Amino acid sequence: MASQAFLQLDARIQHYLWSEGWGALRDVQEQAIPLILPANQDVIVAASTASGKTEAAFLPALTHLLQQPQAGLIVYISPLKALINDQFGRLDRLCENLDVPVWPWHGDITATSKRKFLAKPEGVLLITPESLEANLCNRGTSVAGLFQNTTFVIVDELHAFIGSERGKQLQSLLHRIEVALGRPVPRIGLSATLGDMGLAAQFLRPGRSAAIVDTGSTAAQLLIKVKGYEEPPELRAVGVEIDPNTLPASKAIAQHLFKVLRGSNNLVFPNRRQEVERYTHLLNELCDQAQVPSEFWPHHGNLSKEIRYDTETALKQRERPASAVCTSTLELGIDIGAVKSVVQIGVPPSVASLRQRLGRSGRREGEPAILRGYVIEDTLDEASGLQTRLRADTVQTAAVVSLLIEHWFEPPAVRGAHYSTLVQQLLSAIAQYGGLSAGQAFALLCSPNAPFDGISKDSFAELLRTLGQKEILIQDHSGLLLHGRVGDRIVNHYSFYAAFASDEEFRIVSGDKTLGTLPIVQMVSPGQRILFGGRTWEVQDIDEAHKTIYVAPTKGGAPPLFSGGAGRVHTRVRQRMRELYLGDDAPGYLDAQAQRFLDEGRAAFHGLALADRILLDQGSNALVLTWLGDAANEAIACLLTARGATAFAASLGVEVQRSGRNLNDIADLLADIGSEPIPAVADLLAKASNLARQKWDELLSPRLLRETYARSNIDLDEAMAWIRDKFGVQPLVEAPSSL
Repeated sequence: MASQAFLQLDARIQHYLWSEGWGALRDVQEQAIPLILPANQDVIVAASTASGKTEAAFLPALTHLLQQPQAGLIVYISPLKALINDQFGRLDRLCENLDVPVWPWHGDITATSKRKFLAKPEGVLLITPESLEANLCNRGTSVAGLFQNTTFVIVDELHAFIGSERGKQLQSLLHRIEVALGRPVPRIGLSATLGDMGLAAQFLRPGRSAAIVDTGSTAAQLLIKVKGYEEPPELRAVGVEIDPNTLPASKAIAQHLFKVLRGSNNLVFPNRRQEVERYTHLLNELCDQAQVPSEFWPHHGNLSKEIRYDTETALKQRERPASAVCTSTLELGIDIGAVKSVVQIGVPPSVASLRQRLGRSGRREGEPAILRGYVIEDTLDEASGLQTRLRADTVQTAAVVSLLIEHWFEPPAVRGAHYSTLVQQLLSAIAQYGGLSAGQAFALLCSPNAPFDGISKDSFAELLRTLGQKEILIQDHSGLLLHGRVGDRIVNHYSFYAAFASDEEFRIVSGDKTLGTLPIVQMVSPGQRILFGGRTWEVQDIDEAHKTIYVAPTKGGAPPLFSGGAGRVHTRVRQRMRELYLGDDAPGYLDAQAQRFLDEGRAAFHGLALADRILLDQGSNALVLTWLGDAANEAIACLLTARGATAFAASLGVEVQRSGRNLNDIADLLADIGSEPIPAVADLLAKASNLARQKWDELLSPRLLRETYARSNIDLDEAMAWIRDKFGVQPLVEAPSSL
């Protein structure tokens, strides 16, 4: 324990660590403490889950705070309320010994606790970006006083913010705080999943570098098994007797999970909330049938905090085994203790996501990290499409797993323009200052090294004009920008503080207990059964005015489920899929059924000569087989559409409606596209519709909407490079991408 880093810590912290039985500091803490302690630079701490990142940040930050003559404040920002609650539990006992108050602050915290912090803003503030937004928006000129003694800002799960609207919001909030203070505040970023440290540093503070602590993965051994399941043909056709031994794939998977997971703690990740409900329900049915206590608990964002807390508590306690069936809500760093294995049902959303999830397993010394994968493929028949014949889900899963083993994962997407969030931040800053001139607003948000520094004065002026036309903003006689009639209503609604859009939802109530919320996009009527919280409920009544659905517990039936979507696929994953099709090896992590799927996919790949083909005739459609990621495929689709074709991105490339064209015509069209300079976004998306994706996109002008969509969703440079390479053309006049 007598390391140089340990000796630099406050004596009271040293005593606390001794009393807690620490034998030594961990490697990440040894490296981070001397970098963070002087409070003179930004630091990024990248290490695997449960490696001690939180302590690596807080031990030196608290030591520095205790060394100051006046009381100080550490601001910890988390993407999840549950993570704040978890960190409060971890920090409270340490800080109590130091006489340092810890203040959790989010929507579930009482007003009394918040008033106490505001009266004396010191210690450790644990807060979400949305709650931080509310403070800046509503407390105006008192912001400087509120944060005047801030010594550090700690951003947890840094990777969860990079490239997103919420991340741009966080950048803006931190910048606005520092502008109010008139000084920089050292920032510490924590993450287990950072691929490009340079991009991470630029996100943490644009225009400046950061000291890096990167200890990598600490798992001693990784055990992986991917099992394949075949979905049988339709069993419920009229006059067909059902074989009781033939089970749909989801039931077969649930039976296997019941067999291998019982008696230990595990995390089960289906890809959608609807599948969380399905598998929790199936597994608990099996518990009932076996007359054993249930060990399977649901966890997703629409469940009430009480139900989520029950799941987290079940995972933490050691008296009884518990497994959570969950979405990405348990992917981040909530402390749920060690789990024996991580289960992925279906194609993993990304390599980065799978890596983050797997960090939950193998945390105890000497224990391996265990990944169980399950893939489902339809039975092959004469009507099977290309995706089924190629066994694409199995091959994509194998591609993701192989890249995980090689320690590669997707870099963060950082090309977005984020006009939607600029609208929010502009309205919030106007509220903070009681009005701003156009020049002041541009300087605050769009000047060099500010969060929106890529936005030109002309684009900013266009945004202001559009917001004025929509009565979001008005300008008084002195030129001061103020909220307009519509803008005032927007800012004063509780939903304003979140930078991301969410579906309008109904509360689900049973008796006097709120179970959670259900997206309004799902049609529900009285007498209908719904699956929620791993149980079946019958709808008793629907209160449209108060957006409440009243339910009672029931059994049986075929309850409707949530909808959901998958993540965007990177080019590296699709290229690895092609390599797997071309190979002849048998990955050791595939079971016999999954290997059979891979063999069938390879046979189809070679039978169709896909190694040498780019264009495939699919009847009324043609497939441009690119093996590119979604962003490049969408760009190619846009390029074709701009030339009069009807095209859209697909999982294996780009589908083009033939409309009288043969394959040679489509090849000529692509060659013509490649021979010209990269088009401007205004021309490329001139006829496009339905481009609004983010919360405030509908408030943008058509040009700015096209720009923000293109920056976030398409990769023209990669698309044009592929077209020119495959069709052997050179541009008449080369020009840089307008993005």
